[in-house]
Amino acid sequence: MMPSTLSSPSTAVTALYPAFLSGHRRVPQWSRSHNKQKERVKVGVAVTAKVDLKPPPYPLDALEPHMSKQTLEYHWGKHHRAYVDNLNKQIDGTELDGSTLEDIIRISYNKGDLLPTFNNAAQIWNHEFFWESIQPSGGGRPSGELLRWIERDFGSFEAFVQEFKAAAATQFGSGWAWLAYKTGKLDAGNAVNPRPTEEDKKLLVLKSPNAVNPLVWDHHYPILTIDVWEHAYYLDFQNRRPDYISLFLEKLVSWESVSKRLELAIASAAEKEREEKEAAEKEKEEKERLERLETEEASENN
Repeated sequence: MMPSTLSSPSTAVTALYPAFLSGHRRVPQWSRSHNKQKERVKVGVAVTAKVDLKPPPYPLDALEPHMSKQTLEYHWGKHHRAYVDNLNKQIDGTELDGSTLEDIIRISYNKGDLLPTFNNAAQIWNHEFFWESIQPSGGGRPSGELLRWIERDFGSFEAFVQEFKAAAATQFGSGWAWLAYKTGKLDAGNAVNPRPTEEDKKLLVLKSPNAVNPLVWDHHYPILTIDVWEHAYYLDFQNRRPDYISLFLEKLVSWESVSKRLELAIASAAEKEREEKEAAEKEKEEKERLERLETEEASENN
């Protein structure tokens, strides 16, 4: 099984995971013309937009000797911080000010025609997800339901490891590799996208360039990621990306977090499927009601 590349996703998710679980709410829209006007940094005016810089869920030296404190100081303290600072400047005073990070990602992805806020917003989300994908004394093999899913969908844990390593190592330039829970077929232009079957519900490995993440694809719920931008590993590994990837899986990955995310993904997907089924039934009932009215009116006119 070759890793898929998230290079030109079709439509943004409607049941967003995991922070998108609040359902189909109305979100602000941001046009390009408005964006260009509001994007300018206000000289001498305080920025009041407040997307927070969340720290990793452990001290910056907790991953040593596998990932150095210096790497965390630069990666989180400078790169992640810069994405937060830049996004707050971009959204300050716009309709996106006060929106959730996930909503900003969904709106500014703009079906692949990226608005300027996308890269900063997506990189903030990606890094928060990455910090929670690793832990001190991590790595090794998963267990329980997660292991059963991996063995079912990849054949073995070892086969998954090789596929994940290949995706991370072959992502050209900057980007990310992911393990995601997929629940349905992608929308494809004017083709009919059938409801997902049990065969569609599976784990798969993906890779994405730059800031793109699986949130911009329908039916994909990320449960694990590795950052393969050079700033994630260069201080510790220089240009030896494969060594960094191997150590990530052997010593750092938090299978506990991945297991919890899989559980959330399955529950979220089931809820979305239920809501879509109810919406389709209501639409069908309304259509039938209108057809009956038309028939009755036609009979009265005759």
